[in-house]
Amino acid sequence: MKWAALITWVVTALFGFTMLGIWLRHGGLRQRGISKIRPGLIFSHFPLAAGGLVVWIIYVATDKDALAWIAFGTLAVVAALGWTMFFGWARQRPAVGTPAVETPPVEPAERRFPLPVVVLHGLFAVSTVLLVLLTAIGVGD
Repeated sequence: MKWAALITWVVTALFGFTMLGIWLRHGGLRQRGISKIRPGLIFSHFPLAAGGLVVWIIYVATDKDALAWIAFGTLAVVAALGWTMFFGWARQRPAVGTPAVETPPVEPAERRFPLPVVVLHGLFAVSTVLLVLLTAIGVGD
């Protein structure tokens, strides 16, 4: 189970890194007042997720139970930040079937995120949290 968690975590990170690249490429840092995703959220979510992944890799290599719990605690914070960003992103997406309205002169960078990337990032993230928790409590040993 720890290997499955590692794989889902890496896949989650790849989708997240894709969104970070899109956000940066489309001026997310310069969009104070336009963007619903604040740089502080992204630049805390990303390094915490990466740091937790490093802890998980060390756990997989050493099998020290405390590291699994540290990784899970880190993931809990990362997930809370991720949900915050997701709800900000979702609030500014037009509803399906809504007639097009005049778009602002500058579109928030996160509106460029492809829906499949967001959905897959979220699905893999939830799977990762569950797999890490199950591993930490000893399921699958």
